[in-house]
Amino acid sequence: MKDVQKFKDNREVDIQKVGIKDFELPLLIQRKDSSQPQIVCAKAKVNVSLPRDYKGTHMSRFVEILTEWQTKNLAGFDIKVCLEKIVKHLEAESGDLEFRFKYFINKKSPVTKNVAAMAYDCSFEGRIENGDFKFVLGVVVPVTTLCPCSKEISENGAHNQRALISVKVSYDEESQSIWLEDLISMVEACASCEVYPLLKREDEKFVTEKAWNNPKFVEDVLRDVVVELRKSPRVREFEVECEAFESIHNHSAWAYQKESKRS
Repeated sequence: MKDVQKFKDNREVDIQKVGIKDFELPLLIQRKDSSQPQIVCAKAKVNVSLPRDYKGTHMSRFVEILTEWQTKNLAGFDIKVCLEKIVKHLEAESGDLEFRFKYFINKKSPVTKNVAAMAYDCSFEGRIENGDFKFVLGVVVPVTTLCPCSKEISENGAHNQRALISVKVSYDEESQSIWLEDLISMVEACASCEVYPLLKREDEKFVTEKAWNNPKFVEDVLRDVVVELRKSPRVREFEVECEAFESIHNHSAWAYQKESKRS
């Protein structure tokens, strides 16, 4: 049968990225303290470069290769092998692969120690260009913040809010892997207080009092996360975003930072 995708195109336009997105598939994600992986429902976005001489890429090959990886036990940096195969089979110079998924961690409530699953939005992202591979690990962590200004000027109480801390980190080698659990735990420690999936009255008292004793602006939270990431010898680049969904305003408070340690 004719391979229409390989027909010559005469418009002389190199396409930087072409591929598929929102392809849903199950993945097996390695967990830090368990030999059993966690099964997640992931959405994949994958693309490659397309030289001007080709009419189109082979979309089915993306699906074929991704389907092979449904049974792999993935730990972030492992997507390098998957992306290398995609770039090779599509005869491309560069390519990108992104998996987004919900990752669940069992959390104990702070006082009663009741256990329930907490969901975190996570991502594995990889790019190959000029033979070089770059990996980015992403997490979005819900937390509580309590406003220092509100506490200072009010006789009774202070407004607090749920916030989202989004962190992306890049590291160079599989041997330097950063576990999702460790990154999430570090981020949670930088907030006024963690949030929990299950709280009884004793736990709620603990959470509200901890936040009261640990007030933070979004600027404070962002700076604390940045300091921790700067200290990590494994992290080469990072990106941090903090958004607090204000309880007394119809807008969010927001802060952002991006840094690279590369010389």
